[in-house]
Amino acid sequence: MRLVRSIRSLPRRVAAAWRRSLQFKTVVVTLGLTGLAVFIAGAYMSVSIGNDLFQSRLDQVLVDSARAQLAAQRTFDAAETGEAVNLDGVMGSARNDIATVSSSRLITVYRVPGQDFDPAAPQDFESPGLDTRVISAGLREEVAENSDGQWWQSVELSDSRGGSPAIVVGQRITVPGAGDYELYMGYDLSDQEETLQFVQRTLLFAGLALLALIGAVAWAVVRIVVLPIRVAAETSERLAAGELEVRIDRRGEDEIATLARSFNAMAESLQSRIKELAELSLVQQRFVSDVSHELRTPLTTIRLAGDVLYDQRSDFPPATARTAELLHTQVERFELLLADLLEISRYDAGSAELETERTSIARLAEDSVDELGELARQHGSDLRLVAPGGYTEIDVDPRRIRRIVRNLVGNAIEHGEGRPIVVSVDSSETAVALGVRDYGLGMAEVDAERVFDRFWRADPSRRRTIGGTGLGLSIALSDTMLHGGALEVWSRPGEGSLFRLTLPRTPGGPLGDSPIPLPPLDADAPGTAPVSLSVQSTSKEVGS
Repeated sequence: MRLVRSIRSLPRRVAAAWRRSLQFKTVVVTLGLTGLAVFIAGAYMSVSIGNDLFQSRLDQVLVDSARAQLAAQRTFDAAETGEAVNLDGVMGSARNDIATVSSSRLITVYRVPGQDFDPAAPQDFESPGLDTRVISAGLREEVAENSDGQWWQSVELSDSRGGSPAIVVGQRITVPGAGDYELYMGYDLSDQEETLQFVQRTLLFAGLALLALIGAVAWAVVRIVVLPIRVAAETSERLAAGELEVRIDRRGEDEIATLARSFNAMAESLQSRIKELAELSLVQQRFVSDVSHELRTPLTTIRLAGDVLYDQRSDFPPATARTAELLHTQVERFELLLADLLEISRYDAGSAELETERTSIARLAEDSVDELGELARQHGSDLRLVAPGGYTEIDVDPRRIRRIVRNLVGNAIEHGEGRPIVVSVDSSETAVALGVRDYGLGMAEVDAERVFDRFWRADPSRRRTIGGTGLGLSIALSDTMLHGGALEVWSRPGEGSLFRLTLPRTPGGPLGDSPIPLPPLDADAPGTAPVSLSVQSTSKEVGS
């Protein structure tokens, strides 16, 4: 069974080697082209040698048969053929002369049809193996109709070995007093066939040896070239993986050594630049963290003073009261911005940690919808929750999940243009998903690709109405990645957007296919709300 599986998997392994190994591919192509050239040259040489052997033997056969025919004819002409009783003896003498001067022992004589023969005339004679089964009717017709010339035919003679190629030569002889006869002589070509087979075997062995030699040379030469390339590829992978100290060994002064020196110089330049960027990033992170921490103290003082002024705004003149309200609002935004900057600095420093507990994503979504429901009504949007699944408790950080949902719903309210907003929760065997669908402005594809960038806005001229910091979606993406999940977006101008959060049921487990489709099912009906809007109260009661 192991051998059978190995044979069955051989094409797959060969295909994998063809895709992955330049050395294997080069050797196979070289052997293939060389094999084709050897086959063409061998076939041409075999055919040429076979034709030359056959033509040479044919010339010998024609000369030999002509000499034998001449000797037989001389015997007939010199005999005293006046007495019919001597014709058989003369024919026997002629056959002996033919056998003496010729290399053939296959001699057949037939009377030319259409003649009146004396009963005492010599009868037909056939050598064993050379009869009408070998001599074709066409050859006999040519010999019978032409008194001069030689006619030949390639045949196969039966013998103890099963059969051998041969040539049959036919010509006319005249027996005085008896009439015309057809003389056929057979010549065996076994020696020529053995010679040709020997030459073909020699060409085959020479071709195989040449293929093996060329394959070995190609393998060695390609190995000399491919091995440094393979080392460079492995070194590049290690360099890309963060091992900035790796280098390629330099040997010699050839092109490969030049490539190694250039690669090492590039690696050193990259290492230096990466170190500079890392140090700059570290300084930036420390600066943001330090500034955020340092600003908290004066901000707390400003907040306390602002709260005092805000609480007593009713005693102030209208202009002063309005100023106190603006101060209170902006201080709150400043606090949110500082909190987001501190959170971003934690992610940049790699110090963010999850505080997980068993929680239902559907319940967290319900809390967020209830919390932001009044804000949605102020903007004229109908905020709905559809949760056919997602009630099973999983290990997540509730604070971070709530922050993700608030960011997604807040953006939907901001850009929803007063149209319905649907928050959907569903689950599968491997994942729990939450989607926030609005039917507002939407975004172009180029804008959707940058929606999670820090401080990026699709329309810089558009005024914020909710007071976001510009870091919400970036923090939401970081929170999602910390959970091992995926945060994706679909959007079209004029059709709104769908943000989809997918979390694994088990920490570190596979996500599989998200239970919420992306693009949404109603994507082809711009400006319309999905049917699930009408089942809000029912869907809240259905859990899994």
